[in-house]
Amino acid sequence: MAAVAQCVRGALRPRLPLHPLLSAALRTSPRLLCAATQQKNTGQNLEEDQSQKAESSSAEKVLAEEKAKLEEQLKEVTDKYKRALADAENVRQRSQKLVEEAKLYGIQSFCKDLLEVADILEKATESVPKEEIKDDNPHLKSLYEGLVMTEVQIQKVFKKHGLLRLNPVGAKFDPYEHEALFHTPMEGQEPGTIALVSKIGYKLHGRTLRPALVGVVKDP
Repeated sequence: MAAVAQCVRGALRPRLPLHPLLSAALRTSPRLLCAATQQKNTGQNLEEDQSQKAESSSAEKVLAEEKAKLEEQLKEVTDKYKRALADAENVRQRSQKLVEEAKLYGIQSFCKDLLEVADILEKATESVPKEEIKDDNPHLKSLYEGLVMTEVQIQKVFKKHGLLRLNPVGAKFDPYEHEALFHTPMEGQEPGTIALVSKIGYKLHGRTLRPALVGVVKDP
């Protein structure tokens, strides 16, 4: 009865004007009044639930779109970061290679100048007649031995710093290491091989510093 009385009081509160017949019916039948009030409240609750669900669905959609946007931005930033790391590594490797090459080939110009000195020493020793190198000619003998020792020592210094001689007699002609001065037929020699070395060549740490000047065998 208390619930019925509460429904009646809630229904009789002034809200919207009711039809006189409906008002009289509700006053004479409390149970009918209570049932009508409950139906009205149920309808209002359903509307509120639907409204809340619509608002929740809209919020979820906005959050999903924002999440997708943030994930795309994160992917772009990650890609840029990886590319920046790769570029920095490439720069580091190139710089390191340049430094290493500078250490190896920084003396290249100096070595080229020294090659002329080595050439002069070699010509000097070759120009001394071997039959004149005798004990009864001590001055020439001492001079010759001094030249030979100097030539040997300078070659040791060259080798220590990665500078090696190219004396390719009998080897295949290589345009990266040799420079052909002439071609000549020669019996017993395979065409394309080197028959004569006019000037010794040199390589610095595997790189040709001065090509050897050679004569190459050709077909007769």
